[in-house]
Amino acid sequence: MARSQTGLAGAARLELVAGVVHLRPQEVVLEAMLRGWRAQQTSRRVKEGTLVAREQTVHRFLAFTNEFPWAWMPAHLDEWSASLLGERRLAASTVRAYQCELRLFSAYLIDPRYGWAAVCEERFGTHPVAICHEWNTIAHLNDYEGDPEARPFTRKELQRFLDYADEQVERAVRARRKGALAAYRDTTLFKVIYAWGLRRGEAARLDLADFGRNPAAPAFGRYGTLNVRYGKAKRGQPPRRRNVLSVMDWAVEAVADYADNVRPRFGCADHPALWVTERGGRIKPSEINARFVAYRQALNLPEALVPHSLRHSYVTHLTEDGVDRRFIQQQVGHECDTSTAVYTHVSDDFMNAALARALAPAFDGRSAAGE
Repeated sequence: MARSQTGLAGAARLELVAGVVHLRPQEVVLEAMLRGWRAQQTSRRVKEGTLVAREQTVHRFLAFTNEFPWAWMPAHLDEWSASLLGERRLAASTVRAYQCELRLFSAYLIDPRYGWAAVCEERFGTHPVAICHEWNTIAHLNDYEGDPEARPFTRKELQRFLDYADEQVERAVRARRKGALAAYRDTTLFKVIYAWGLRRGEAARLDLADFGRNPAAPAFGRYGTLNVRYGKAKRGQPPRRRNVLSVMDWAVEAVADYADNVRPRFGCADHPALWVTERGGRIKPSEINARFVAYRQALNLPEALVPHSLRHSYVTHLTEDGVDRRFIQQQVGHECDTSTAVYTHVSDDFMNAALARALAPAFDGRSAAGE
């Protein structure tokens, strides 16, 4: 038998006690709404971390509007979104995520099965309305929505960056500093991000067991393929997995040396993470970013270069080397070729060479005709 509407997890009837007069009725109803929303999501097996993040977004919007949910209007969302994009300069993808969370809360409040609209009408003479619609929310039109200023490393810049990272290991060893292991870990990590075209978060969550053999490339041993388990997820879906085939032999040698000779010295034999810290934990994306920025500043490289630029460089350099575009698209996990195109910033030399190859048949034909 189907559960009655008033018995749904998160229904107003279950969160509010009838016949009780409150000193601050607005605050009481708001707290009940948030409790009910949590109960509704919990019944759908939403994870605790997601619940907390969504509740924080609602509280931020409450603070911005200084209004209770039954007084919210679409104009409030317009103003909030504009402030996030303008004053706070948040990425469009981040603002869209906040909008989606508010859309979920708003949909819960106006759903007649949960009874919140009737409660608000009875107690406050008004009711919640849908504040998110197609005209005031950001549509997800492309896989890539990063900063347009971001660009890949040139080959020269990349070589300088990786050489500098290697030098930090040598300096620490010569000075007999404690950070030699961490420096070796970091230089190998940057090589892996570039050589397998990873996002920063994907790299941070790698385990040692994620590397495997590729029968088509036996020379790479157990580092012939990389199983990326925490790829970028679509909204409401789990992380997307993909297998990335190893293509750069020097990077395979680097990660094999790290795994066999350096990682064991951290004393974390039972920890699954590929990148471990000196305290026995897993490295965090923020720590990757901090080390990257330190190296970039030391080399006086442009601020447009960010950790994600290593992934852009992977796509760009493989394209320049003549690797099939469809193969690159599969390697980096793009569903659309247009996303891979955004990542590609080939050099002028490559473009000139490509133009020469395209024009060669026409000019050869004219030469053969004696023109």
